[in-house]
Amino acid sequence: MVQIMYGSGLRLMECLRLRVKDIDFENHRILVYDGKGGDDRVTMLPDSLIAPLREHLTQTKAIHQKDLAAGFGSV
Repeated sequence: MVQIMYGSGLRLMECLRLRVKDIDFENHRILVYDGKGGDDRVTMLPDSLIAPLREHLTQTKAIHQKDLAAGFGSV
């Protein structure tokens, strides 16, 4: 989270509210909704964070699939 905040200029609450669908890997940007002052904005996604974020999402998806197979995590 610190790397995302530092590299993209996100504030703490913006980072905490960040969703997977807000990250645009192809265009190297992060969409921030309802930021400071209630405004939406677009900020950059540093190249150095793309590979670690994709790896994290892959691992999280594998855990979710495992939970689904065990009958948990349907939401």
